[in-house]
Amino acid sequence: MKLLKTILDEAIGMFVDDGAFAAAIVIWLAVIAALARFVAGSGPWAGGLLFLGLAAILVESAVRRARE
Repeated sequence: MKLLKTILDEAIGMFVDDGAFAAAIVIWLAVIAALARFVAGSGPWAGGLLFLGLAAILVESAVRRARE
């Protein structure tokens, strides 16, 4: 069982270096998708809000890595 967990961790590690960064991106995408679907007239500002949120996540991640 430990071998299986190690293999799974290594496989995920090939694609995801920072789990918090990846989780934040997925959560932000879900929030924007929900807003775009359920809020009327969200089309014009959804793209800009998506960009600003992803840029903020990237900056936060870079600052956090720089402190390490």
